[in-house]
Parts: sequence; structure tokens; C-alpha cells
Amino acid sequence: MGAFTMPSLGADMDEGTLQEWLVRPGERVRKGEAVAVVETAKSTIEVECFESGTVEELLVEPGTTVPVGTALALIVPFARAREARGEPEEPEEPEEPTPPLPQPHRAAPPSGTEAARAPAPNAARAHGHAEAGPLLRHLAERSGLDWAALHGSGPGGRVTRSDVERAAGGAARPPRVRATPLARRLAAELHVDLGSLRGTGKDGAVRAADVRSAAPGGATAPAPAHRASRPRTAEDRASAMRQAIAALMTRANRDIPHYYLSTNVDMAAAMDWLHEHNRRSPVGERLLPAALLLKAAACAAREVPELNGYWVDGGFVPGDGVHLGVAVSLRGGGLVAPALHNADTLDLRQLMAGLKDLVVRARTGRLRGSEVSAPTLTVTNLGDQGVETVYGVIYPPQVALVGFGRVGDRPSAVDGLLGVRPVVTATLSADHRATDGAVGARYLTAVDRLLQNPEQL
Repeated sequence: MGAFTMPSLGADMDEGTLQEWLVRPGERVRKGEAVAVVETAKSTIEVECFESGTVEELLVEPGTTVPVGTALALIVPFARAREARGEPEEPEEPEEPTPPLPQPHRAAPPSGTEAARAPAPNAARAHGHAEAGPLLRHLAERSGLDWAALHGSGPGGRVTRSDVERAAGGAARPPRVRATPLARRLAAELHVDLGSLRGTGKDGAVRAADVRSAAPGGATAPAPAHRASRPRTAEDRASAMRQAIAALMTRANRDIPHYYLSTNVDMAAAMDWLHEHNRRSPVGERLLPAALLLKAAACAAREVPELNGYWVDGGFVPGDGVHLGVAVSLRGGGLVAPALHNADTLDLRQLMAGLKDLVVRARTGRLRGSEVSAPTLTVTNLGDQGVETVYGVIYPPQVALVGFGRVGDRPSAVDGLLGVRPVVTATLSADHRATDGAVGARYLTAVDRLLQNPEQL
């Protein structure tokens, strides 16, 4: 039995509030699927499952605030579930499992009290269906059904979940709208017809956010109640976020010996290439200068891996890829820095699309847990705010932060001639425990070189 726990979604997170379950007991989930929505001091985040399996039990009610590491649900991995049923190891089965192969030999019958508890060998097949796992049996018992009397519609007469639900609710019962428990409760409270909604959850399931959007007043519809100490208003939430950021940045400035470097990068070649690319591209595939800057930052991190990773337990741990954290300012104040995974391997159009997607989901509370807990290097770009130079504070446990200012025309001397050219100031804040100025200089030099050859990005 695997415990699905409240994850740590950043160095500044000690606890989280479970807002909504996106799964139900008995439901099959795959590794990486979102199973719950968690609210932290900074954002609302969709949390993924750590392994594939079947949800056995939900342990925490929505609206409950618990510390990091608290068990939220029990999930039975597929392999363990098969082992518990005495089935051989096999690939993950489809929703409608295939009938078991005929067995040439039967195991010796149980004896003693085990024999007394065991069902008759052919009790199930006498009613036209094959045996199934304990989860369906549990669902049938909970619904007050006689398992042996159920008719199986699956291959080989196997009873399926649909058979149990049909028997429990009656064959004439209209199709049940797929929705999370919190969405159903909110729909009843807000008098919203679930059948009229288009769900944004897994397999089209209606989520609480969908109900709130359809309710009169939209975003003003009530949210799940938190304990009294949790923020209840937008102002309280913004204040909590500022406190969380302040605590983390205070710790970063206190514990991390920063050093700072900067360089001015001539962007003439990059901007010429960008203008030509956008002239030839459809509107949806056009790029912003930020795409070039982020790609150069990611590729430079691959060349200088000493800056791409974490300082943990007194030593440097390199990242398993270049997962570029992108600082995103939120509409209500504060910021988050979700990750563009393997940013150095993305082409510019993929990176631009990923950046747009991250910004939208960050500002609508739809980030994934893996996106906020995995960045190996953070980039902050304040060029759209008119800032020329930004020196950031490292986000622990990372060891560096890259800053870009505005791409603007400045007087520049090229080949002994003074002219006006587009220039951006690139800065590096780095942890002196992990690297020194020579390593930082190599990184900024790599960024400069890459931006002089934009066609290679």
C-alpha cells in the first residue's frame, strides 16, 4: 500500500491546504496524472501521483490544512494489487481486463478455517461471470449487493465496475455526470446544473473551478472553508504570499554567499534574425525576444553545469537536466517560478509555446507540482517592465539566478565605430559555496556567444 503524501512544492512550503480531490476511491491513476489541487501560500497547484495504481482510500477532506509529508490518500500500485490477487506479473491492464488463461493444474485447496472462509470454487461462474479483484468486491459490498448474483458483461463473464454501478443505481438511471466530490457539493450549494458544464478535469470531469466559473458571481462564489488561520480574502492571500517570499529571501540572503556579475550583450544579430523569422511566420508562431534569452540561458547552463543544480547538505548536486525556472508575476501580487523542463532541448517555437502556457496557468492557479518543485536554475526577465538591469536573489536550494533587462537601443562601439545598437544587460547571481567568479564569467560569455548566433538556438 503506497501513501500519497502532501508534497513539498518549494523550499518555502511547510504546509498546504487540500482544496479538491480529482479522483475517487477505486479509480485507476497513472504516474504523473493530477490527483489533487493544493493551495500553498503562493499559489494553487495541481499535484501529480507519484506512481501508477488504484486509489484505495482518501484520507484528508477538502479544506483541510496539513503539514508537508502528511498522508493524503492510499494508492495500491498495480503490481502489488496483482500480487495480492495471486496474479502473475504483467503489463498494466486496460479498463476491461482480458479473461484469465486456462490453468492446467489447480493449487491444493485451503484447509481449516481458510477453507471455511473460502467461496465455493465455481460459485461465481455458476452465475455466468468470472472472479474479479477485491476493489470491485468492496464496491459491491458497500452498495449492499450480492456479489454472486451479479451478471458480468466483461470478457469471459468478468464483472466490471460498470456492472456494479448499474446494479447499484438501476439500469434505467440516467448517465452520471463525471465530477469531483467538491464540484458536486458546490453545484448543489450554488444551484448549478452539472450536466450543463464542460469539465476541464481528467476525462472531462467537472472540477470545482468549473462550477465556480458557471455560478452567478463567477470568481466570487464560495471556496472550500479552511481553518481559521488560513487567508480568506484576496488581501489576506496577498499578505500571506508576501510573508512567504520575505521569509525565503531573508533566509537566502542570510545563508547564501552571493556574488554578482553582469555583461552587456549586443542583440543586433538576434533582433535581425527575430524580425525575419516573425515576418515569415504565422501570428501564432511568432517569437518574443524572451524566447531567445531563455534558450540562450538554458544552453549556457548545459555548457556550464556547475551553475545548474542544488546546494544540499553542504555539497553541490547537479540537476538531471536543465529545468529553467521562469519568474512569473501574479495579478494579485507576488510571484512564482515554475519550470520549463529540459529547456535546452526545446526548439524556439516549443519554448515560446511552453512559456505562454506556464504564464497562463500560473496566473489561473493551474500549475503542476512537478513544475514548481523541480527548477534547477531560475531566470527573471523584467525587460517588459522597462528595467535595464536586475540583480536577483537566489532561490534555495538552487545555486544561481540569471537576470535580463530591457532590450533597448544604446550607443555602442563596434570595430572602432560608434553607433546605436540594441543591447541587453545580462546578470548572474551565484552561490560562492558552489562556484566562483571564473565559472560565472564562463556562463555569461556563453550566453553572449549564443545570442550572436540565434540561428543555432
